[in-house]
Amino acid sequence: MARIRIPSTIVIIFITVQTGFLLFMYARYSSFVLQSEEKPSQVHILILSSWRSGSSFVGQLFSQHPSVFYLMEPAWHVWVTMYQNSAKVLHMAVRDLVRSVFLCDMSVFDAYMPWKRNLSDLFQWAASRALCSAPACDSFQRTDITSELACKTLCGRYPFSKVEEACKTYSHVVIKEVRFFDLKVLYPLLTDPSLNLKIIHLVRDPRAVVKSREQSVKALARDNGIVLSTNGTKVEDSKYQVMQEVCRSHVQIYETATLKPPNFLKDRYLMVRFEDLVRDPLSEISEMYKFADLSLTPRLESWIYNITHGQGPGKKKEAFKITSRDAVSVSQAWRNVLSFQKVKKIQEVCKGAINILGYQLVDSEKEQRDLTLDLVLPRRQNQFSWSSFNPK
Repeated sequence: MARIRIPSTIVIIFITVQTGFLLFMYARYSSFVLQSEEKPSQVHILILSSWRSGSSFVGQLFSQHPSVFYLMEPAWHVWVTMYQNSAKVLHMAVRDLVRSVFLCDMSVFDAYMPWKRNLSDLFQWAASRALCSAPACDSFQRTDITSELACKTLCGRYPFSKVEEACKTYSHVVIKEVRFFDLKVLYPLLTDPSLNLKIIHLVRDPRAVVKSREQSVKALARDNGIVLSTNGTKVEDSKYQVMQEVCRSHVQIYETATLKPPNFLKDRYLMVRFEDLVRDPLSEISEMYKFADLSLTPRLESWIYNITHGQGPGKKKEAFKITSRDAVSVSQAWRNVLSFQKVKKIQEVCKGAINILGYQLVDSEKEQRDLTLDLVLPRRQNQFSWSSFNPK
């Protein structure tokens, strides 16, 4: 039987070609895997808080940044449309809306808004600098510091389609929401590969929250009913039942994120206390920006100083407005305004939150009024569990 001899040169060439082909296919596979593991190009930030906790202020810290597309409480539309349901029932609808907004898909509002609509049909649209500057509105530049009054005057009639158009041009999409009461509801968003989601959890001393809520009783009555599942009946919360639920939610969110959290929460949760923020604004804001992959600009730094160093704590009619105030006075105003009897009741229903979030209880009216006594404790990890606390 004849043997076929293949020259060694051909063998070497064949092996070389084969090796090259295999290396090429491996490189393509590796590139595909790396691309599939890459995070989305946009950064998504959820400011998670509750009513009257300083969240509108924190929202503006992000809204005025030239790299941020910001919306203030878009889930308001869900609650207004479906107000006869409970907050728990509405969680999924709110989550779906928030996800769509993060992805700049504004068709999600079709179920909640008029068919023919402008920017002004969106709740609190003028609080978004992005909707008051190009490409949403031609009256302002992205680097401008905008005001709600100027936006309402100049930009309200621009078409709603500009919301989606503008959203797609920003590196960061930031949403402020007060309508989530359980961090686990957000797990599908945190594990969604199409999102690069980080959570800033803003808290405030419950006693200061109550003082602020008393300035907005009527405005909060419908939301209170949804929180307490009253089938559409408005509630004024004179017994602090809503506050108890708010405090429960803060404890749940904080404990879930810090006591044996799931791996996907690593480096994606930041708790911020309003009191720390107003005492040392630039330091706290720099920390939040670093967490969000943003940089503080000189113009923003100057604006932040001005709005936190105004005169006095602000007026009742400014309850939902961002104006120049003495921010430290705002955070301490409850100590002179609330009666000690009210403070004792709030401390009873929110004792767990006060403890775990790092605030000091007061045992007397004298302690309450003594402003030299600091009731904001150094940050610490507390092992408190809500399930172990039963309000009296």
